[in-house]
Amino acid sequence: MTGDGEPGAASNVEEPIAPGTASSRGAPGTASLPGVPVAAVDCGTNSTRLLVAGPDGAVLDRRMQVTRLGQGVDATHRLDPRAIDRTVAVLRDYRQVMDRFGVGRVRLVATSAARDAVNAELFFEQVEAVTGVRPELLSGSDEGRLSFAGATARLPAAFDVASPVLVVDIGGGSTELAVGTPAGESPAAISVDVGCVRVTERVLTDDPPTSAQLDEARRAVRVEVERARRALPRPGPGGWLVGLAGTVSTLSMLVHRTAVYERRLVHHSVVSLAEVEEWLGRLAGEPAGARARRPGMVEGREDVIVGGVVVLAEVMAVFERSRCLVSEDDILDGLAASLMAGG
Repeated sequence: MTGDGEPGAASNVEEPIAPGTASSRGAPGTASLPGVPVAAVDCGTNSTRLLVAGPDGAVLDRRMQVTRLGQGVDATHRLDPRAIDRTVAVLRDYRQVMDRFGVGRVRLVATSAARDAVNAELFFEQVEAVTGVRPELLSGSDEGRLSFAGATARLPAAFDVASPVLVVDIGGGSTELAVGTPAGESPAAISVDVGCVRVTERVLTDDPPTSAQLDEARRAVRVEVERARRALPRPGPGGWLVGLAGTVSTLSMLVHRTAVYERRLVHHSVVSLAEVEEWLGRLAGEPAGARARRPGMVEGREDVIVGGVVVLAEVMAVFERSRCLVSEDDILDGLAASLMAGG
């Protein structure tokens, strides 16, 4: 995921981003310029996102556009020229936003789609031409650690930051899982090649998917999630799952009947496993056009959300989590924190 995010620019005032901890550091280059804003850009499989933060950590702008960079990559192992054009056009706009804020340093990262594509270098060249920034190709584990850092830096006050937390970042091409203590050292992280776009293109090919396709998708995802569970430290029984990215935030809006996105209504809301399963059945039982008309459905997500909810349902089942804390703080926050820490 990495990650997909909320639609549009930030609509609510956010708490300042704190300089990074060990799990969010690692940006190349010199320390950020004092008194100058920083920016983080995430070129994901399904969406392209921007965060601009002031020198005091205040969030100045946060925005997202569905660009579907990873369209067809699972089958062809190539970035489609049209997907590159869509993404580069958005990045050109983001460069203008960064310039308006006087951004000093930028971390611009590419994730699953670029990792899988043999022509990623072509994309990187075009990105650098319009932004002046060379993209970093993150490994899946680095992506997971940065997502964990962003998601756990500003947890609710009642959250026990001394206990292990499981964070899941459901992207378009991959899903990152990380386990660690928010106040501790770098978490253990793993990336598995299941995401909302990949599962949809590989298995859920009918609209709506057949029951056989849905069963196959769940089996395939469960195999990968069980592999992740064996590789990660075991989080405590009955603990929290923190869920990131567009599938999770959109599902929260559907569950809680939030027709128009407001960060304060989505961030740190809670969805239960029973609600996830209920909405999986509803969404899988109707075509994408009907999903698109549901209040709260983000435009451009209606055709892949079933695949994303399958991933969330299987993560909650395999890790025995009955509830998911929805976080709008994610990899972008981890990237920005690493810049402010002088990474």
